[in-house]
Amino acid sequence: MSIIINLLVFILILSVIIAFHEFGHFLFAKLCGVYVYEYAIGMGPKIISKQIGETVYSLRAIPIGGFCQLAGEDLDEDDKKKIKKDRRLQNKTPFQRFLIMFFGPMNNFILAVVVLFFLALIWGGSTMKPIITEVEKDSAAEIAGIKAQDEVIEINNHKISTSDDISLYLAVADPKEGSSFKVEHDNGTYDTIKVKPKKIKVDGKDTYRYGIGMQQEETKGFGNAIVYTFKKTGSIFKQMYVTLAYLFTGHIKLNQLSGPVGIYSVVGKSREAGGVANLLYLMAFLSINVGVINLLPIPAFDGGHILFIVIELIKGSPVKPELENKIHFIFLILLLLFMLVITFNDIVNLFK
Repeated sequence: MSIIINLLVFILILSVIIAFHEFGHFLFAKLCGVYVYEYAIGMGPKIISKQIGETVYSLRAIPIGGFCQLAGEDLDEDDKKKIKKDRRLQNKTPFQRFLIMFFGPMNNFILAVVVLFFLALIWGGSTMKPIITEVEKDSAAEIAGIKAQDEVIEINNHKISTSDDISLYLAVADPKEGSSFKVEHDNGTYDTIKVKPKKIKVDGKDTYRYGIGMQQEETKGFGNAIVYTFKKTGSIFKQMYVTLAYLFTGHIKLNQLSGPVGIYSVVGKSREAGGVANLLYLMAFLSINVGVINLLPIPAFDGGHILFIVIELIKGSPVKPELENKIHFIFLILLLLFMLVITFNDIVNLFK
């Protein structure tokens, strides 16, 4: 029964994220006068569909994914349906096309901000101060000289602004090398302390433990909810930036990334650990992830479409729609193959 509930929650979270993303494209396509064939939630065969005006609104059988089909993406279909040239995406101004592409990811960011604000308003937020409130006895941190109430200023020369930064930079650090903490003690003095985490076994897997805890002070109220929302949103953006930077430089390996199966696993753990509040936070976190990844300047992503707009502005004329569509299609196939590799790794990790 738990597996079924986790699966339903997983589908609901991804469906909401994708629906908001595609609605951003849909809304600005309509505002800019682009013909919209279909706005769909899910993939595969249609379960329910209704045509309102020129657009078909549908719910499809495979509950992962979704799309907003615009005139200009399939030129043969446009000609067959006799769509007017001025209703096709590629015939809109560069600024209009930018808005249509950008507001898919932007809607993900808006969704995340709304969810985080609601979360903080109902369940409370936290100060997110980068203060170590607990040091385990005989831990690597205690032996090195870290003390409770130390405020972390830097880790490995990276500036620390929030408690999330501590977790982030320890996660991407090489545990075999250890990490350098610059801390301010509660008496106002500063120290730079090298901590090499202890290697221990957890559920049969090697893990590294520093032995520090960061119990955050809870905040309540409308004003504090706003402060928490923007701090947490900025923190998630920073996590994405650092993770992508480490991925492209090879510090993070492909087998450390998660796809749908890995996300399903996280959904189950979040539901068991903290119920609705944890699941809402996961939705906000994933929504920002989807938005940021879609803005990468890679064909098949929204950022890839924006890249072609930039190329058009630089060269003074648009790339031929047939060529652009072929490039997007090739990269879409490569993206699907990449997702198969990530999903395979997720499945392998489940059985480790």
